[in-house]
Amino acid sequence: MLRANGVIIAVCLLLTACGHQAPQRPSQRKGEAPKADSAQLALLELNQQLAIAADQQLAQWAQEQDRPYALYESNVWMTILQRGDEETPATDKARLIAMRIYNMNGQLLEDVEGSYRIGRRELPQGVEANIGELHRGGKARMAVPWYAAFGITGTDNIPPYENVIIDVEWKE
Repeated sequence: MLRANGVIIAVCLLLTACGHQAPQRPSQRKGEAPKADSAQLALLELNQQLAIAADQQLAQWAQEQDRPYALYESNVWMTILQRGDEETPATDKARLIAMRIYNMNGQLLEDVEGSYRIGRRELPQGVEANIGELHRGGKARMAVPWYAAFGITGTDNIPPYENVIIDVEWKE
């Protein structure tokens, strides 16, 4: 009987000792949600408003063009200028791609040509998402919002938050 009582007590001690409280952030008191940084929320809201304005600007631009444009992935407006042959770009294989990048007023910002691997994030997001619509030798014009192009940082030649028109040619 004494041995059975000892086993029961040992099991009870084990069960109560194993229970532990979930970890909490040091700054978080029990029952309180973590406080959001008001500057981060303001920046997020501003970026969302800028993205909506960019989408509206590009939609209006596409409607004003002589050629028909269609809305594709990443909110990119695109028209195929030249279809090309039957080969489509395979992912992770280097392709010779030329891009002429303009601002919305038609000013040339960059003229680049290089070997890019599709699926490796070497191209602007909007181009990467829609290059599969082209065939080898094909050309397209894309109206790309800033958030799918060069973002909030831009490049040496492209300002931050710049909506761009990109003429893309898959050469090889």
